[in-house]
Amino acid sequence: MALWERMMALFNFKRREAEGATGAATPAQVEAFLQGYSIEVMPRTAAKIDSFRDLLPEGTRVYIAHIDGTPIEDMVATAKRLNAEGYPVMPHFPARIIKDEATLGDWVARYQGEADVKQALLLAGGLDKPVGDFHSSMQMLETGLFDKAGFTRLHVAGHPEGNKDIDPDGSTANVMEALRWKQAFTERTDAQMALATQFAFDAKPIIAWVDGLRTAGIALPVHIGIAGPAKLQTLIKFAIACGVGPSLKVLQKRAMDVTKLMLPYEPTEVISDLAAHKAANPDFGIEAVHFFPLGGIKSNASWAAENGGASGRPANG
Repeated sequence: MALWERMMALFNFKRREAEGATGAATPAQVEAFLQGYSIEVMPRTAAKIDSFRDLLPEGTRVYIAHIDGTPIEDMVATAKRLNAEGYPVMPHFPARIIKDEATLGDWVARYQGEADVKQALLLAGGLDKPVGDFHSSMQMLETGLFDKAGFTRLHVAGHPEGNKDIDPDGSTANVMEALRWKQAFTERTDAQMALATQFAFDAKPIIAWVDGLRTAGIALPVHIGIAGPAKLQTLIKFAIACGVGPSLKVLQKRAMDVTKLMLPYEPTEVISDLAAHKAANPDFGIEAVHFFPLGGIKSNASWAAENGGASGRPANG
């Protein structure tokens, strides 16, 4: 490490130690933490990118978010394009927008037959009321359709700060019950599974949640959701809409600082804290970082590259 890098690392450590932060990681620790990161796109945002090879390291796992109203044809076409460019694709399967088992089977067959997709993120979805038979990822898993199709990796949703749609009383009872079911499912299936989480802005509740999972016997690896660089107003809007809880205070505190109000948010602090914790605790349950590029794919990819995320090899395949 160059002399100026060592000096900056020491400066950041002292500053953040005085602020009571979890800890400041070295550049090497941040780089290690970012290896195998994934990123999320939608068909309409992907269409604006001429070549993903100019932005992302080959092998980067790309999730494709399925927003209600997006035609399955657009989803499959985006998956086919990304796969052809060298990126393993993980499309969303939101239970509440899928009419029935026949529709689910059709989607699985299309992704597999037309785009050679072998991975999926299964989640309930954001609708208040299901349009058909499914309301949870567990119901989709129980169909056995992904297993029959030979999907090798299945991710399910995680909520470091809880989910009031699942637990309206503010507890985590229903969320934990679902996680125990998913843990049992992974023990009886060949598919690799992991928790892909909602984004958060503060390392402390994330660390407490991940450690709490292990205490509860949930051994699913965590792919932690991190919001990429974006305008502060944009992040606050998404955070409120997505029900981000305690770590929203990080953004609110930043909004009160006039010197930072007009500057774009970057995930430097939360990544540094988590990277330092992972370096000090190698068995810590976070396996990879998953970026939500709320300020744009290009800016997120540039930030990742500048901070050492040069290798796109997906975590554990």
